[in-house]
Amino acid sequence: MKKNFLISIWMTLTTTVLFGLVYPLLVTGVAQLLFPRKANGQLIEKDGTVVGSSIIGQGFFTAGYFHSRPSAAGNGWDAANSGGSNLAPSNQKLIDRVKGDVATAQADSPGTPVPIDLVTTSASGFDPHITPAAAEFQLSRVAKTRGTSVEQLRALVTKHTEGRQLGFLGEERVNVLELNLALDQQFPMNKQARAQLEPGR
Repeated sequence: MKKNFLISIWMTLTTTVLFGLVYPLLVTGVAQLLFPRKANGQLIEKDGTVVGSSIIGQGFFTAGYFHSRPSAAGNGWDAANSGGSNLAPSNQKLIDRVKGDVATAQADSPGTPVPIDLVTTSASGFDPHITPAAAEFQLSRVAKTRGTSVEQLRALVTKHTEGRQLGFLGEERVNVLELNLALDQQFPMNKQARAQLEPGR
């Protein structure tokens, strides 16, 4: 009895140290050594300030930016509350919300079918990507606000379109944050357009 009790204590201590301390430190060390950017959240900086992550979506609402997918995480893109709405396709609340989003989107491009990812949320609520079709749908609005041409913006979207992983996994996609940062760099808004977008101006 005493022997079994001591063995159980030693086993508990050993596994706690190995799997609760040694293993996590080893994995963290290897990740920091081989993949430091990925291990640290693939953060994106602008002028020395972290503005987001390439793997975590965030909301963009003004006319001068490409918009992300809707988010059901908390009040939207809430990092403390990841998740989807869990509403069934037949749920009236979901139907009304999607209809409203479709109507809002079509106000910018009348008569053009709205890509489904612009009106549906992802399972996590933090999808950082949209489809090339969703970016294409928004070209005219962004071009008008930025005072540039659709063709120039289309070239920028193409440049930021990522292919399928390993050539066959998933679909082509566009990272919204990275695209909008490039947008600000290449096609900055004039003072009049920026003043219209800033709250309280």
